[in-house]
Amino acid sequence: MIKLDNFLFQLFIFWYICGVILLSFNLLPSWLEWANAFFLILAGTLASIFFIKRFNWKRGILINFIIFSLSFLIEFIGSSYNIIFGKYYYTNQFAPTLFNVPLAIGFAWLLVMGTSHVLAMKIFPKGGILYAVTGSFIAVTIDLIIDPVAYKLKEYWIWEEPGFYYNIPLSNFIGWFLVALLLHLLILFFIKIEKIPYSNSLWEKRMITLFILLVSMFVLLGFIGRLWIACIVTILLSCFILLLTLRGKTYD
Repeated sequence: MIKLDNFLFQLFIFWYICGVILLSFNLLPSWLEWANAFFLILAGTLASIFFIKRFNWKRGILINFIIFSLSFLIEFIGSSYNIIFGKYYYTNQFAPTLFNVPLAIGFAWLLVMGTSHVLAMKIFPKGGILYAVTGSFIAVTIDLIIDPVAYKLKEYWIWEEPGFYYNIPLSNFIGWFLVALLLHLLILFFIKIEKIPYSNSLWEKRMITLFILLVSMFVLLGFIGRLWIACIVTILLSCFILLLTLRGKTYD
């Protein structure tokens, strides 16, 4: 019998392949728009499974709760009071929502933190501040393609102030870096108190796979939508990050 966690990963791969085909050929019907939010929810669920397997049930659930609730709260404050990320608001294209913030956003942050954590630990296995900064840089790299696609092509959220990067304000990327840094430092705290060594487990490999698949899908959508700069910058940075992880060298 297939374990639930393996089933969910296989379901994600199936959903991913279907999504790439439908989105690439513009075949996604309006009644299936919910599939985009479900994609992030499913991917975020996989990241939550990783944290549970990495830190055990109690610690893993606590870490998942902190990441989800804190990121959701920050997104609520940011979109409601125009601070942290800049002046923006969510549209009704990314339902379901809670307090005008899509529930998928919390899962998206789980996904970002799970993937960036593994990649950063591959580069800096000893952890430390360099791990946290690197993980935050990786999170921003992911956002360099997610934000233009979600804003310019999908209109999941709308920016109400100008910016240098596809009319996205610089404060958004600074906010992403700071939020990711805070969350990575919290993860680092749990690593220190648990004294859990870094290991190359199946689910760590799956997190790297999720990073590659996530970036690849949004880059594909970016190319289709002619977001050339976002695609090229994201590809270059992502390849650089993966190159560092493949080297497996400790820089501490």
